[in-house]
Amino acid sequence: MADEDAKTAGPTSAELGYEEARDALLDVVRRLEAGGTGLEESLALWERGEELAKVCQRWLDGARERLDAALAAEDAPAAAGE
Repeated sequence: MADEDAKTAGPTSAELGYEEARDALLDVVRRLEAGGTGLEESLALWERGEELAKVCQRWLDGARERLDAALAAEDAPAAAGE
């Protein structure tokens, strides 16, 4: 039963916002650090953690792109007026 919980913990990665993915990743890390899980459950937790880390990275990359675009748009009128 615990193995199934680790494999199916929470919504799919496509449905998660950044904060949800981050919080779920923190939970996975806490569970792994606490120990006491079998090999199969530990592997399932690790795989879930990897998936969640990728979700977080995608959100952060997207935020960086939006910031860069906003800064570029802000600089464009200044450069055109020179």
